[in-house]
Amino acid sequence: MTKKSMYFKMIASALIRRRSGMLVALLAVAIGATVLSGLVTVYFDIPSQMRQEFRAYGANFILVSANGEALGAAEAEAAVACMPASEIIGIAPYRYETVKINEQPFMAAGTDLAEAKKTSPYWFVSGEWPEADGSVLIGQEVADVIRLLPGSAFTMTGTDPQGEAFSRDFRVSGIVQTGGTEEAFIFMSLADFASVMGDGGFDVVECSISAPQAELEAIAARVTERAAGVAPRLVTRVTRSEGAVLTKLQALVFLVTAVVLLLTMICVATTMMAVVAERRGEIGLKKALGAPDGSIIAEFLGEGLFLGCMGGILGVLFGFGFAQIIGVNVFGRAVHFQAALAPATVVASILVTGLACLIPVRSATEVDPAVVLRGE
Repeated sequence: MTKKSMYFKMIASALIRRRSGMLVALLAVAIGATVLSGLVTVYFDIPSQMRQEFRAYGANFILVSANGEALGAAEAEAAVACMPASEIIGIAPYRYETVKINEQPFMAAGTDLAEAKKTSPYWFVSGEWPEADGSVLIGQEVADVIRLLPGSAFTMTGTDPQGEAFSRDFRVSGIVQTGGTEEAFIFMSLADFASVMGDGGFDVVECSISAPQAELEAIAARVTERAAGVAPRLVTRVTRSEGAVLTKLQALVFLVTAVVLLLTMICVATTMMAVVAERRGEIGLKKALGAPDGSIIAEFLGEGLFLGCMGGILGVLFGFGFAQIIGVNVFGRAVHFQAALAPATVVASILVTGLACLIPVRSATEVDPAVVLRGE
């Protein structure tokens, strides 16, 4: 039998003989690794999950003209080209003009309705989003004033930017309720808007981008540099709130993980101290027969590191399930398995267990064989 095989046989034998105590230590390491793996998975998924949730509150990035005039389509396209396509939720350009219904003035907004639905998912629409030409969304305030319901027809009149009068019939597809200023607007497609107001630039382009505040600031800098005539602006009330919530959640995850790992170390250290106390006679006999401190340290560390490795593997398996439960119940969507965290969790478990074994191993090397063999 080789020295290495003898070493592993001694470790296996020690673990089997004291399996009740070792199972407690293994359970502690596995629980710690499960919490570590689960929370770290959530920690990395929190930004994307929360950014998706915050996108329900509307656009977080807008584009306007730098010179106070209408923003041209080419300028808007140049600015959008500076944004990472994979992180764009929606891009909705808007044109605004005053129109009349029954001689009462209202504000009409022309937009890409499909994109507006993406950038403003918080809009509650009674009825349907417009799909056919001549269909519009009207705000609840407009509907209350002129007594319109989904399906109602009305005539819009006014004067276009060139001073020419127009009159066109529209049908109400749905009524918008937001609790905000949108309830005072009439929303229509850009094509319908152009049919009464003519072609023109945009007053504002609302962008919903799934990115942290630092990345949004970097995008704004690129737009300023590469898209002449465009002034990018962050919607600070959304981005700052998003950043504050994410920072607090990540700090909470870090704190809980640190506490769990500390408790794991204490549990493993306590168990190994009990093992050392139980095996004082065996340790004393080995030292009396000439066993160096290094071999005793290697044996106990081997037992501890084996427990750490097994606990880490169990933690990876159970940790993803733990993270999935948090993701589904807290964020309403499943988290993704982080493959890189698997070896990191096992290594962290081994390190934590190794640190926890330092004090018990040191006490094992301090056993006096003469005192132990005398039965004291």
